[in-house]
Amino acid sequence: MARRPTIKDIARRAGVSESAVSFALNDRPGVSRDTRARIRGVAEELGWQPNSAARALSGERSGAVGLVLARPAQTLGVESFFLQLVSGIQEVLSAGRVALLFQVVDGIDAECAVLRRWWAERRVDGVLVVDPRTDDPRPELLAGLGLPAVMIGGTGVTGPLSSVWADDARAMAQVLDHLYELGHRRITHIAGLPGLAHTARRIASLRAEADARGLGPDQVRSVVTDYSDTEGAAATRRVLAEPAPPTALVYDNDVMAVAGVSVAAELGIAVPGRISVVAWDDSALCRVTHPRLTALVRDTAGFGRLAAEELLAVLGGGPPRAREGERPRLEPRESSAPPPAAY
Repeated sequence: MARRPTIKDIARRAGVSESAVSFALNDRPGVSRDTRARIRGVAEELGWQPNSAARALSGERSGAVGLVLARPAQTLGVESFFLQLVSGIQEVLSAGRVALLFQVVDGIDAECAVLRRWWAERRVDGVLVVDPRTDDPRPELLAGLGLPAVMIGGTGVTGPLSSVWADDARAMAQVLDHLYELGHRRITHIAGLPGLAHTARRIASLRAEADARGLGPDQVRSVVTDYSDTEGAAATRRVLAEPAPPTALVYDNDVMAVAGVSVAAELGIAVPGRISVVAWDDSALCRVTHPRLTALVRDTAGFGRLAAEELLAVLGGGPPRAREGERPRLEPRESSAPPPAAY
């Protein structure tokens, strides 16, 4: 394995002292303009890069930001949302030569422990925080540590934390509008993880929109899952076996929606002839499934870019603020249609 070039290597090649190299590479006085240029030329020729750990210990920035996901690992492997989100984040960070330190953990306590360790070790200059909770310990923790952060999915400024957010309530209203206008009066929402703020917002919006149309909890309701295809399929099987099953199902992600369509096919229940299906996040899965799935479309990579841009702005001294991402729009496809007359 090739050895990384050091300041000593640069000094030897440039014919100067190590202290002169340090002055030149750190923009400090003590060397002439010509010597500084020669040293930097040699450093570039050798492929030298500053040691981020050493820079952090000296009080300089680490050149990295962090992202911790407290989600079951099996759900991340099949869900396209986080892949698109991270690709957008990376696009912005790469352009700014900022690294992304990424870790998956099994719960919020483990995530808080990682954040504390990163702060103590000066591993990151700031963090992106996903999946806001209804009772979330992270804003207070980050404020106490003084670690700059942006909350992805919050609805406003949380103490000193900026946030980027999408209007989940309005998106759910679009979905219910679409299904109600088609004639559906029995609708079940196969929701994601309980305790997440956006799950609570979607459930609350569905209930409010149903109440406004005179539809009670026995007609329109939500069932929570863990976002996985396994739980999505199990929830679908349960609700379709009820004495008065729904005529429409709304899934909180594309993976559960596809799993639900498979269950319906297994049970001989036609989509959309007997049951309509709507997916929360559009993806290639929604577009290649037969029938193609009605879905909420949004620029998830763009949402990631917005979050990364906001974190860089905070690191640059900008004030905390809330920024709204592109509003999701419903794209009707073949999986939604009027319910059969018998229902």
